[in-house]
Amino acid sequence: MSAEERAAARSMMEKGELGRKPEEQRAEFDERFGSLPLGDDVTLAERTLGGVPALDLRVEGADGDGIILYLHGGGYVIGSARTGANLAAQLARRSGVSAVSLEYRLAPEHPFPAGVHDGLAAYRELAGQNVVIVGDSAGGGLALAVLLAARAEGLPQPAGTVLFSPWTDLTLTGPSIDARGDYDPLFSRANMVETADLYLGGADPHNELASPVFADLKGLSPLLVQVGSAEVLLDDALRLVARAAEQEVDVSLDVVAGAPHVYQYFAGLMPEADEALDHAATFIKNRLRDKSVGGVA
Repeated sequence: MSAEERAAARSMMEKGELGRKPEEQRAEFDERFGSLPLGDDVTLAERTLGGVPALDLRVEGADGDGIILYLHGGGYVIGSARTGANLAAQLARRSGVSAVSLEYRLAPEHPFPAGVHDGLAAYRELAGQNVVIVGDSAGGGLALAVLLAARAEGLPQPAGTVLFSPWTDLTLTGPSIDARGDYDPLFSRANMVETADLYLGGADPHNELASPVFADLKGLSPLLVQVGSAEVLLDDALRLVARAAEQEVDVSLDVVAGAPHVYQYFAGLMPEADEALDHAATFIKNRLRDKSVGGVA
């Protein structure tokens, strides 16, 4: 895709209005993303994981050994298991395994660390299976927090973890928060401050479960991180990858120049989005295969 075409993709997005009530944001987000078609080959069923509501996604032919635990984005304030199902279904279809999308509790009604507790409870129930965790945006930060909490509890790590444009630093100290503010079609520092305040509810943003970019990452599962360069969260991904590498975590990074936040949503319209999902699916298949045959996780 040319630079002009990527600019056209960015033009389809716009920054959210500040000061809106979470209920209004949720209704708009759910209207836009909560009813996107998943495909005639997808069946959804309600379930719980560790007492947390979730959606089972069964894709015809995706009956391989393993399962994807998907944690949706939305700044910990908006989004749902159903909005997460959009990318979870894509990955299930491409990787050949089933997926489950988690309905973790949202702020400000349920501030930090409620979402972490829900994610850990769900993972705890799945931990005996061959699992890959996937998260986008805030769901990416939550995925990392679940890995850290699972390690602290003595649970095994998942086979692998995939992060799409992860939000890993609620202190908002990454240089790109300001440097990319005019380039990013969705977010600015003001957007991120507002959302972080709602999620934290007065908690310390330096807490490693809120800002895992500052955590000790040793022993975490292999990571695949994908991010666009047109993001205020670019440095959240770059610093995470550098820290993981320094601490002997297997990590891969995909950066697409000019791509916006969670550009994987442009699958079918933007070739790079399809390539990213294909790469993520290959990572998932390889990690599940290696874990199932006793490979090093």
